[in-house]
Amino acid sequence: MWKVYKWNGHYIMGDLVSKHSSESAALKAAKKSIFFLTTEREESKKEICIWLDGENSDPVGVIVKNKRGWLGFDRVRKRNSASRLDTTLTVQIF
Repeated sequence: MWKVYKWNGHYIMGDLVSKHSSESAALKAAKKSIFFLTTEREESKKEICIWLDGENSDPVGVIVKNKRGWLGFDRVRKRNSASRLDTTLTVQIF
């Protein structure tokens, strides 16, 4: 899910403008609601950020997408392996 945020005078991710399922739709919505001149794309392990810059490279907004499968996947995998250990321990006790 791509989320478009607009600078509210205090935070760059201040006001949520809209949510979209594609990157192109998010950019179109940003063009309509936010005046920006350039974009800069950054990717990390957790998320994809597209920074929207105005005059003099001042940030005026950002488009963010959390990468699928990152949040909570390791936690579920660890929980499943811990439950397997518990069952093997109960089998060994009896």
